[in-house]
Amino acid sequence: MADAALPSTARSTPESRLRHVVRGTLAGWPARISLLILALALACALAPEWIAPRDGYAQDLALRLLPPAWSEKGVAGYWLGTDQLGRDTLSRIVEGTRITLLVSLFAVLVSGLAGVAAGLAAGFYGGKIDAVILRLIDIQLAFPLILLVIAVVAVVGPSLTNLVLVMGLSGWPRFARIVRGSVLTVRHLEFVDAARAIGASRGRVMALHILPNILSAIIVYASFEVARMILLEATLSFLGLGVQPPTPTWGGMISDGRKYLNQSWAVSLSPGIAIALVILAINIFGDALRDALDPQLDERL
Repeated sequence: MADAALPSTARSTPESRLRHVVRGTLAGWPARISLLILALALACALAPEWIAPRDGYAQDLALRLLPPAWSEKGVAGYWLGTDQLGRDTLSRIVEGTRITLLVSLFAVLVSGLAGVAAGLAAGFYGGKIDAVILRLIDIQLAFPLILLVIAVVAVVGPSLTNLVLVMGLSGWPRFARIVRGSVLTVRHLEFVDAARAIGASRGRVMALHILPNILSAIIVYASFEVARMILLEATLSFLGLGVQPPTPTWGGMISDGRKYLNQSWAVSLSPGIAIALVILAINIFGDALRDALDPQLDERL
């Protein structure tokens, strides 16, 4: 009887909360379809050699610029045709998924770690620390992002590590602003004051009492940031500043195929569709995740 009198929030457990979030996220069919697309993209990134029908690096000039297999002049087995060197377009899209997702996810990880740390410090300590961090954010946001990234990559070189670091550090101000705003809403709540009253250190208060309560905002924003990083990586690869050939990337494939659009439109259009599908799936799934984690998150973002 005593348990029955407790509020529902008091009886909730991490497992029940996780089940609630999963059910809420997957309640609609758009989120389910988006999850399937993202699962397929993740599978292609983890095991492209099992999914790709052919070796994406194998060249055969006798088969160059073939149209998709389902078109009138297509060849069976080459479902999306071939590129200017006779390489299978579908296989290169599958193999390019690894680079695209690897760069984007690690870039979000870098920007998230830097931005969360800066946002926590700015929101919790306030004063001069807050002022300095806000000025740094304003300075970086004053530069057009794409031009800043292009300039830095052109100077340091277009390697995989440099690409991840530059893209990651370009995104920390947005994380910092989201985290700072969320910290300002919770730092004076009762449970934070209680932790301070019993002698908890500032680091413990931030790590154990503030950070868990703003984690939903961080997770939701990180999901949207992955989509932005995918588009940024594709842009840099299209401009020749991403991972260099012959490693396949979606942006690089679009750039290579644009010279041959009159002969084979699928060379550029196919990776473009892949980019659009993955970004759309991330945005739809992120919307559903936001609603499941915190229906009132819009008021803080």
